[in-house]
Amino acid sequence: MIRTRVVLSIFTLLLGASAGRAELRVGAALRVLTPAELLPISGGVGPSAAAREKKGDLFARVMVFEESGTRVALVGLDFLGFPRVLADQARARIRGVPAENVLVGSTHTHSAPDMYGFPDGKGGHGGDPGYRRRVVVLIAEAVDEAVARLAPAALRIAVGEARGKIAYNYYAPDLYDPRCGVIQAVATRDGKAGDVIATLVNYASHPEILGPRSGILSPDFCGPLYDRIEQRGGGMALFMNGAQGGMVTADVRGPDGRDVQTWGECVRIGTLLADEALRIVGGAPLESRPRLASRSREIALPMDSPLIRQLLASSPLDYSGVSDGKTLRTRVNLVELGSARLLTIPGEALPNIGYFLKRKMPGEHDFLLGLTNDAYGYILTRVDFDSFERYRYISRTSLGEMTGEIYLREALELIGAR
Repeated sequence: MIRTRVVLSIFTLLLGASAGRAELRVGAALRVLTPAELLPISGGVGPSAAAREKKGDLFARVMVFEESGTRVALVGLDFLGFPRVLADQARARIRGVPAENVLVGSTHTHSAPDMYGFPDGKGGHGGDPGYRRRVVVLIAEAVDEAVARLAPAALRIAVGEARGKIAYNYYAPDLYDPRCGVIQAVATRDGKAGDVIATLVNYASHPEILGPRSGILSPDFCGPLYDRIEQRGGGMALFMNGAQGGMVTADVRGPDGRDVQTWGECVRIGTLLADEALRIVGGAPLESRPRLASRSREIALPMDSPLIRQLLASSPLDYSGVSDGKTLRTRVNLVELGSARLLTIPGEALPNIGYFLKRKMPGEHDFLLGLTNDAYGYILTRVDFDSFERYRYISRTSLGEMTGEIYLREALELIGAR
C-alpha cells in the first residue's frame, strides 16, 4: 500500500511538471540568397571561379523554437562557410531572439559566392561586399519573420542510419557517420496534430558534387533535398551539416571508378537523403510539451596556422572584435530540445571527433551542427595533426594542433561529460 502511494505520488509530480510547462511554439521562414547577377563561386581558399549558370536557389532557412520564455533560432545558409563577423552583424539586426541563441550554420556547398573575401590571386579579394551586406539583412529578416510565425507545435525527433549510396570518406571509405538526425515540427491545435511546419535534417557530408570548376552556382544536393521534403509534406526543409571533415563527401563514384559530377547526381543524392530522413522520422512519437533550454560559452582558439593568420590579416572583413591576432574567439552552443541535444562545432570536425562527442552527449537523440557559428577550417585531434601524408592538407587548413583538444575540452564541460 505504501509502495503504491509512493509510485502514485511520483507519477502525480511528473504529470504536474509536464502540465505546468509552457507549450512549445515553432516558426519557420526563408529568404532566397541567389544573387541577381551570377557571382563567382568558391570552393575554398583561393580565387573564385566564374559562374555561367545556376541550378537551384541559395537560401537562408530558419527555424525558431520558443518555450517558457526561451527562444532559439537555427539558421541554415547555402554557403561554403559564414564567418562570425558577418553572423554578428545579422544578430545585431534581429529583434526577436537573443544574439547568443542565434545559431548560424552553413551547408558547405562548394558552388556559392565567397563570403570571406579570399585572395583573388591579383592582389585583391573575392566576393562582393554589397552582396555580403544584402545577405546579412536577409538573414535578420528571415529570423524575425520566423518569430512572427511562432505557433503551437509538437515535435517528432529521430536518429537512424540513412541507407543507400549517399556519402563515404574519400580518405578512408568506411570512416564516416551514416546516422541522420531529424527534427520535425508539427502544428497543433486543440491538442490535435496538423500540418508539418518544418523538417530539420542533420547529416555529415560535403555538398561538393558540382564544385566551382563546373561553373554552376548551386546549393548542390541540398537543393533537391529541400524540394523533395517540401513536395512530400515535410514543411520547410532545413539542412545542417555534421562532422564531415577529412574527407566525408557525397558518394558519386561511378561504375568505372570515376566521379559523376552532374546535377543529376545532386538530384539523386538529395532526393535519397530526403526520403531517408522522412523514413527515419516517420515513426517517431509526437513530443507534445518538449523542454527547450540553451546554454553557450565563448572559447578562444590559438591561431597557429600561418595560412589562416595571413588570410585574416589581409581580409576585407574586420576581425578585430573576435581576434587579437594570436587567437580567435567563437561561441559553442548546446541546445536541449525535447529528447534531442544539439551541439555546435565551429568548423569541419573529423568523424572520430563526431563519434566521440555523440558517445559522450547525454541526450536520447544527439545532433552535431557542423560549420555553425563559425567555419574555422578543419578540426582534428592533436595525435592526428600533421601525423601522416593524407592529413597534410587538412592540417594546413586547420587553426592548429590544439584546436581539437581545446574544442573537445570546452564541449565536454558544456555538456557536463567531464
